[in-house]
Amino acid sequence: MRRNVLIALAATLAPVPALAQAYQCTLPHTVAPIRPVAPDGPVRKLPVAGYTLAASWSPDYCKMSGDTTSMQCSRRNGRFGFILHGLWPEAARGPAPQWCATRPLPTPEVVRRNLCMTPSPGLLAHEWAKHGSCMTKRPATYFKVSAILWRSIRWPDADRLSRHKDLTAGDLRKAFVARNPDWKREYVGLDVSRAGWLREIRLCYGKDFMPKACSKWQFGPADSAPLKIWRGL
Repeated sequence: MRRNVLIALAATLAPVPALAQAYQCTLPHTVAPIRPVAPDGPVRKLPVAGYTLAASWSPDYCKMSGDTTSMQCSRRNGRFGFILHGLWPEAARGPAPQWCATRPLPTPEVVRRNLCMTPSPGLLAHEWAKHGSCMTKRPATYFKVSAILWRSIRWPDADRLSRHKDLTAGDLRKAFVARNPDWKREYVGLDVSRAGWLREIRLCYGKDFMPKACSKWQFGPADSAPLKIWRGL
């Protein structure tokens, strides 16, 4: 049933570029052949009970990583706000499915097509091998489904929110729900650093790809928790 839902979702999307919250994103003319990704943990082939769509706040990543040369951080191909980190399958309980297969590899054209959504060939290859291979057999299908969900979301203006005095996690959730009326605050998880800086928004979905309440680990800090957002746009 899950495989049929994935195929049905993928069939609704034409093979055109998907965009992050980007400013003047331009695709590179070519992408080098994708190298196999070495697993960084154990294989877990488990039934999928739901999904997490993780959207990284790019200014924070570029600041903390010190990266100045990549497509994501160099600004040669545009400036990025929220980017798709990945679509992750979740188990009913306990550790998530992962590393179900490392092949086939995504083709350079499939990777290129998605670089305005996830501006890193290495991250796209990693997300397919670690997460996508537990959802479907073809990288192209995984990225199509990810793009369908990505395009359905209207992202809040986190750069503007960063200027709010006494900003809280609840303020960001409220701004997200205001732009996405079908969502509720309990469906919107956050990942923040120990110092309270926003790293990711994590959206929670059921097995049917409909929004659902996040688990405790997905939800992250309570609405009352102070939140800081790095400005970079």
